[in-house]
This record gives sequence, C-alpha cells and structure tokens, in this order.
Amino acid sequence: MFSAKFNWQVKPQTATPELVESLSSELGLPQLTTQLLINRGYTDAEQIQHFLHPDESDLLDPMLLHDMDKAVELIQAAIANQKQITVYGDYDADGLTSTAILYETLLEMGANVDYYIPNRFTDGYGPNVSAFEKIIENGTNLIVTVDNGVAGNEAIARARKLNCTVVVTDHHELPEKLPSAAAIVHADLSPEYPFKELSGAGIAFKVATALTDEIPQEKLDLAAIGTIADMVSLTGENRALVQFGLNVIHLTERPGLKALIKQAKLNLEQVDEEKISFQIAPALNSIGRMGAATPGIQLLTTDDEEQALKLAPKTFKTNEQRKQLVTEITNQAERLVAEQSTQPVLVLVGDDWHEGVLGIVASRIKEKFQKPAIVMTKTTNGLVKGSGRSVPGFDLFQALSPERDLMVAFGGHEMAVGLTLSQAKLAEFSDRLTQAAQEQGLETGKRAELAIDYTITPDDVNQALYDNLQLLSPFGVDNEKPEFAFQPNLVRGLMAIGADKSHLKLTLIGNQSQVHAIAFGWGAQLPELQKMASNLKVAGTIGKNEFRGRTNFQVMVDDIEPAGLVIEDQRTKKLQQKMFAQPGTYLFFNHKRQRQLAPYLNEQAESVLFQDIDFDHHFDHLFVVDFPAHLDDLQQVVEKADTPLITLYLFKKRHLQAVGMPNREQYAKFFKFLEKQPTIALHKQLTKVSQQLHLDPQAVVFMIQVFTELGFVTVNDGVLTKVDNPPHQSLSSANCYKQRERDLQLEKQLLGSTQQQLLQWLQSLRIKN
Repeated sequence: MFSAKFNWQVKPQTATPELVESLSSELGLPQLTTQLLINRGYTDAEQIQHFLHPDESDLLDPMLLHDMDKAVELIQAAIANQKQITVYGDYDADGLTSTAILYETLLEMGANVDYYIPNRFTDGYGPNVSAFEKIIENGTNLIVTVDNGVAGNEAIARARKLNCTVVVTDHHELPEKLPSAAAIVHADLSPEYPFKELSGAGIAFKVATALTDEIPQEKLDLAAIGTIADMVSLTGENRALVQFGLNVIHLTERPGLKALIKQAKLNLEQVDEEKISFQIAPALNSIGRMGAATPGIQLLTTDDEEQALKLAPKTFKTNEQRKQLVTEITNQAERLVAEQSTQPVLVLVGDDWHEGVLGIVASRIKEKFQKPAIVMTKTTNGLVKGSGRSVPGFDLFQALSPERDLMVAFGGHEMAVGLTLSQAKLAEFSDRLTQAAQEQGLETGKRAELAIDYTITPDDVNQALYDNLQLLSPFGVDNEKPEFAFQPNLVRGLMAIGADKSHLKLTLIGNQSQVHAIAFGWGAQLPELQKMASNLKVAGTIGKNEFRGRTNFQVMVDDIEPAGLVIEDQRTKKLQQKMFAQPGTYLFFNHKRQRQLAPYLNEQAESVLFQDIDFDHHFDHLFVVDFPAHLDDLQQVVEKADTPLITLYLFKKRHLQAVGMPNREQYAKFFKFLEKQPTIALHKQLTKVSQQLHLDPQAVVFMIQVFTELGFVTVNDGVLTKVDNPPHQSLSSANCYKQRERDLQLEKQLLGSTQQQLLQWLQSLRIKN
C-alpha cells in the first residue's frame, strides 16, 4: 500500500489569538502572516518590522570580524607596494562568487591581482601545496583565500617557508588546529560579531566593505547568489544581503549575469531566491563539477557582452550534461542498494563514475532510502574517492573522524563529507561505519519529519494568500517557504509528465475552486495514486506558474499521503486465484460463493460473510469480493469497518445491465404470442420462443416471472399456461419488477460508474459517518 515519504508534523500555534490580533493591527499585517512570524520566533513589533524591512544597519561592522584589521592592512600594503596578489577561491557557486567579489574589488583599488580556482579533480578542495607552489613561483607575494583555507595547514605552512603571506577568509567548520596564516577572517573566531552564518561570499563581501570603507553596492548581486547557493541561514545579515542583492540583480548591468538569466529563459524582474537556487546556482556549480571552474569567474566578471553570450550557453550545456550524469549514476547506484539492504549506512562504489556529481548522487540515494549514503568511484591508483550525505540524527563527520587511519583524505561536517581511501580497506571501512551507526543509535528506515505550518483547502489559495506569504521572502534555511497540508475533496488530472515521465501533474479540487500541483520525481507512483484519487492529502508550498503571459498559482508538492480510509477500485468480471494471494480479510455477500472460493485463500487470509461481520474488529485489509444484494450492505461496510484499506472486486456473475429491463412493446409482443400459443413447455420451447420473438432468453424468463406474479400466466411442472381473462394490473406493480428496477440501479451505481464517481461516492459515506 502506498504511504507518505515523510512523517508530517503540524507545527503548534504558539501565539494567543490576542497577541496575533494585536500585532496584526499594529503592523497592518494579515493575521496568517503574523502567526507565521510568531511561530518563527519574531514576537514583538520591532523584531517583525526589522525582519520584514531590513536596512543597512543589518550589514554589520566588518571590523568586528576576527583579524579583519590585519587582513585589511596586509592587502592595502600589498596594493600600495604593487605586490602580486592572488585570490585563491573554490569551484562551487559560493567559491566563484566569493572570488569574483574580492577580485573585482582589488582590481578597482588598483591592485596587481589575479585569481586561482583549484581544479576539483587535480587540486581537490582548499589550499593545495602544489598549487600554492605554482602560484608563488609565478610571482605572487600575497595569497588571499576565499570560501576555503581554514583547514589548509600544510599548504599555508609551505607558503610561509617560501616567504609568501597568506590571508584566510573562510566560513567552514574550524579544525582543532588553525593554520599559520598571517590573518584569519572567520565569524566563528569573532566573539564580538553577532552573526555567525555568513557564506564564503558573505565573508568576501565583508572584506570588500572593510577595504573600501563603504558598502560595495554593485557586489551585492554576487553576495546574494553565493549566499543562496551555499544554503546558509537566511536570517539576520544574510537575509539583508539576499534582499538587497535581488534588487541589484533586477537592475544589473553585469553582462555575464544577464546572459545567464537570459539563458535560463527568465526575465530580470522574475529572478528571486528560488530561481537562483534551482537554475542559476546549479548552472554555476556544474562548471566545477564537470571540469575546470575558471570559466565561471570569466562569466561573472566580464565586461564583454560578446564573451558573456558565448560563455552562458556553454555553462547551461555543461549543466545539462551534469544532470544526465547524475541520473545515470543514480540509477546504477540504486541497483547496488539491494545488496546492502540490511546495512545501516550505504557504501556504494562504482567503476568510472564521474567524481564531480557523486555528492548529488549520495543526496538522492539518502533521500530515497532514508539512510546515510557514501557514494564513491574507483580511481586508477587503487583508491576510491567520493562523497557522503547523512540523515538527521547521525553525525557522519563524527562517525568517520576516528577512522582517519583508513583514509587518504577526509573532510566535511555533520551532514556531508568528502573522502578518499584504498579499495583494499573498503570492507573494514564499511564495518566500522556499521559500528558507528550502532554507537550513535541510528534508526534506519525511520521517515524524516516534514514540518507543516497550516492545513488548508484548495479554496484558500488565492492572490491575497500568495501576497501575504511573499512578505516573508526571501525564503531559505531557517526561513523556509511556508509548508501547507492540503485536504482536497478530490484529486483530478493525475498524469505523468516530463521526457521520462518521472514527474506528476495533478489538480486539487475544493468546494468552489481548484489549484494545479506539480510533484517532481513522483511519476512511478501514478498507478497507485490513481486508485485513491478521492482520498489523498498533499503537502507542499504555494508558487506561481507563468506561461505564455498567463499566471496561475500552483502547489509544489513535497509529499502525498492517504487521508484515512483508502478504497481501491479493482472491479472485475472474472475472479482469479491470484486475486486471493494477499494477506487480509475477504468479505462475501453470497455464502455459496464464499464456500466455492475458500480453497483460493492462503494461510494469511481469512474470509467472512457479511451477515457475520464484527464491525468492532480491526481489519488490516478488507477485500469486498462479490456483489451485495442491497446497497445498504455495502454502505455499512464502508461506514463501519475498522480498516485503513478496502479493495473492491464487486464480482457479479450475471450483469442485468446486459439484458436491461424489457420495454412495454416487448411485453405486448410476448402477450400476443401467448394468445396464439397459450401453453409452452419451457424446458423444451423457451429457446425457440426467444428466437421467434427476437428476445434474449433471460428477458423472456423475467417477463414470465412478472406475468406469473400478476396472475397473467401459471407455471406448473415446467409448463406455462395463459390465464383467461386475468385481472387488470400494471406491470410495474409486480414485486419482481420493482426488484429488477432496484437491481439495475444498484448495478448502474456500483458497476456502471467511473472509478472517480464510485470512489467519490463511497468516500462521502465515510466522511458523513
């Protein structure tokens, strides 16, 4: 049976109605927006005003950052003395924007400056001894790292021996031993700096601010992209950086950024944090994932529109190649998971898997199987290299730190690591991970929680709600887009979409309106979801879809779950043994059919006759095998049965609808025949009579039943005899006639209805009850 991917948890509403009303009135805000803000920790008017309307006071004094004074002094001295400066960056979007911010700033200050972006595949992450030696050999006197360096002890020590000064600007987790750099600008080393969540681009922006003694407005676009891409907390100073940066992007004259946005088929004014997160940042990240990342800096910093228009399409082409690789390797990795079904931590190793996408693959495996996943590829020198991603409650960095003796290289944090080790040590490595999982009490198979802000209906989705929610943007870590649980009356239009049919499109129906929804990656669940379309809940966020000048609201689906009782429509005209293979309780209305089919049931199944059913008993899965004699019988089952799942077979051996109800002309035709032939031996002549009258034999049998009840004919020992001068009575007054009408109506309702009509009607019975 289909189930949700997450454990839905509706957030408690922490504020009193009085507080919500008071703050809403004071601030002129809708109550829903106020309630959301209170739930997120903003409990007074001043806090809320500051959150909703950041100003330059949110951009804190950069000189409060550790060693900022030293860093500024060293850089300014190098500029004054025309010393060669190299900005040493990183190959992801945060690293590229960090490098671009500081490189442009130093150029504008008249520095003799260059940049170096390490190659993921030859240099690895962070300061590299060989790379530093090459940079210094080429004349560099000062290296300024951005978005890396705090763990670069060996390379920085080597630089000092070669008489090169190193200034580190970084935001990553601090190691036990800091490098011997001349200055380390890092928020976690800065007790007086109140905000600790800056990205690499954020730190670089602070350095640029300190160097120029003013806020470099034209660099806010890069700071915003880096901040969004690195998924740091979008509160405090980061919220201000992103909000200001988006305003700059909307007016940007930066050729490379304009070309990127055009290539993404966006208008400048459409660009928001979501577009950056899902389109712009992945495109920038793909450059370093697939090869040398230097073109990313060229794209971000160029003043040449022609060069920008050449680089942007290449960037997006690279991103498409990255997507294809991720899909291919994920499929291969998923096939390896079956071999490790009992392992608490998945360790998946492939041949010739592209190193640049293994972190993304690990994330996808982790999400699908709800287990920590380490995905690696074999290299030519007998090593395996890759990335790991964890689940909440399991510190992957802590689990692997004691095993450094097994690894050639290792780094990361609680939820993500990068590592290299010998192929020969893979088995021991996996065993130690299993032991670490036991020590940390990792619960595998446990669904992650999905926090729900409110439960609403499709009728609640409108322009006013959307506008109210947008007051809280930009959204991101620690300021997530509000998550809603939708309880539609019905889900319509379920269809698989996309080139590989891997996504779902659906429509949520309310009492008065409807809203479209998109569920990425849910295409495979289409057959199961179609069975329960009248009984689904959807969790997701509210967005806008703009297409060909038209704007519609849509739900971006995060999860789908059955809402209470699930009714599966598997109506059939033929019962087969395989239909009784599942464990559960098989309900019969016909005792004879129950007895006939008893041999089909296995040891995990039982059968029950409707007249004997105990509605106080819980049924794990109830199968309604045959057709009820009365509609009330099926209604009782749906309304009263204590079960999460009912499967309907509703088998009926003979369908009355195939014959229907004889019309008055057919009755008259048969009666005239009896006037000419008042006596009929039914067992010998019935077929011949039917042929003569061009009527179905079953229709003739039914008309005989009606005539017999009304006294128009008698039947004795299989011989029908017409009664002379019978009493005048309406055909419809016969009980068997009335029963036939009821039976036909019952067939029409239960067998002639569409799946949607049947399930909607049955679910309405459960709701009323």
